[in-house]
Amino acid sequence: MTDPQPSPPSPERITVHIDPDLEEIIPIFLANRQKDVATLRTAIADKDFETIRMLGHRMKGDGGGYGFAAISEIGGVMELAAGRRDQPAIERQTAQLEDFLARVHVVFRA
Repeated sequence: MTDPQPSPPSPERITVHIDPDLEEIIPIFLANRQKDVATLRTAIADKDFETIRMLGHRMKGDGGGYGFAAISEIGGVMELAAGRRDQPAIERQTAQLEDFLARVHVVFRA
């Protein structure tokens, strides 16, 4: 009898320090990014590159303002990929966004 495979280590969380003035709106911002993942998956299936481009553009602009540089970077790459109709790149960015949202840990401090 062989030993079962050990479970892979859980991915490390990503800690982001956010200004405490934003504490009330950050949960809403992150919940909206979760909704964006679902919208992106639908848009990818439909090859709706304009919706993907618009979401990428919005994330690029909003992410940094809320303290999430990674979301801005993902959005910027996604916006460019949508302009090129580069579905594999869009899928990678969507997966990165989903991974980031699953692992992000917000710490509120000035």
